[in-house]
Amino acid sequence: MSPPPPFAVEQWMDKYETTAKYNIAETCCASVSIEELASLCESKTNATSILDLSAVQHYGEIRGSTPLRANLSRLYSSKGGSPLAPDNVLITPGAIAANFIVFYALIKPGDHVVCHYPTYQQLYTVPATLGAEVDLWRSKAENKWLPDFDELKAMVKENTRLIVLNNPQNPTGQVLPKSLLLNIVEFAESKNITVLSDEVYRPLFHGISPVNVDFPPSTLSLGYKNTIVTGSMSKAYSLAGIRVGWIASRNSDIIEQCAVARDYTTISVSQLDQQVAAFALSPDVIHSLLGRNIQLAKANLELLERFIIKHDEYCSWTKPVAGTTAFVKFERDGKPIDAEAFCKALQDKTGVMLLPGNHGFGAEFKGYVRIGYVNRTDIVKEGLEELRKFMRKEYDDLPLSE
Repeated sequence: MSPPPPFAVEQWMDKYETTAKYNIAETCCASVSIEELASLCESKTNATSILDLSAVQHYGEIRGSTPLRANLSRLYSSKGGSPLAPDNVLITPGAIAANFIVFYALIKPGDHVVCHYPTYQQLYTVPATLGAEVDLWRSKAENKWLPDFDELKAMVKENTRLIVLNNPQNPTGQVLPKSLLLNIVEFAESKNITVLSDEVYRPLFHGISPVNVDFPPSTLSLGYKNTIVTGSMSKAYSLAGIRVGWIASRNSDIIEQCAVARDYTTISVSQLDQQVAAFALSPDVIHSLLGRNIQLAKANLELLERFIIKHDEYCSWTKPVAGTTAFVKFERDGKPIDAEAFCKALQDKTGVMLLPGNHGFGAEFKGYVRIGYVNRTDIVKEGLEELRKFMRKEYDDLPLSE
């Protein structure tokens, strides 16, 4: 395994988020306290009842607590299909660990991987550090970030081991529709290629309804055994601080391979964290929690849309339909601005934090910034107001991208 290159998104966030006054680069739904989480429960409870304070804090169940895996198996078990057994779920310290474990378990030098792009850098960098050849399946702004299925088919080789998806997509907030997912899975099955879908934003749909023919189901529900999904409590569930993620697959052999790899990275996940996660995903809480976050996303996205309409001579986008992020292109005189200079100057002068797209997602995304719009509404509203003032006073002096 070769040393990984710098993780651009995480390094930018680490450098700037602790000093931001208005963090609208944040990718999590506005985080909740344990007290706030308890208040969302439909049955009477309080914050202290979430944790079993009498439980001895040993390693606990190594692959994950029974209540937590049972709640996750329920979420992935469709009424019309076969249920997902709790044993087909592994608990990890966040989705970032879940993705790493899948790659570490399945990828070896000489393998070929195709990765949906743009996306979280980990999803294509880690396979490359493990010795795989990686091709990027590009989605394009001019096609509303929908990738071309024929291009995917042309990329696949005899040694293609994995197709990696990110659905909903970070940073664009778009989805791979059901018809495309069905084509991907059918094609992968015909070639015996495993599909990994990072679905960390999946429960957060605010611009597309389940009754829509294009509404994307979880990849686990599409009938192909060799599919894997990863997720976490961080993004749609507002609980990044408890560091709980998971790997799920209907193929028990894949789960066992991941469990073997997991032994080298994770003995167990905190019992306390898992108790909070199990509570949040329980039937008495999950609907209120997701309802809160979907309404927050809708309200804040309306604020962002108003800003973009008002500045449409400088801004362009494809309006997100899911997740927490928007990918917005800023231009002047028909040329992309220097996004890094823009983000640095903006935070220095106003305290508003954005993330430059060319830094976090690839040099080709000149002029793009990622905006995280599902923080608390007052932060988003005040941050956009400060951005508006910056656009009026400072924008014309920003350098253009070379």
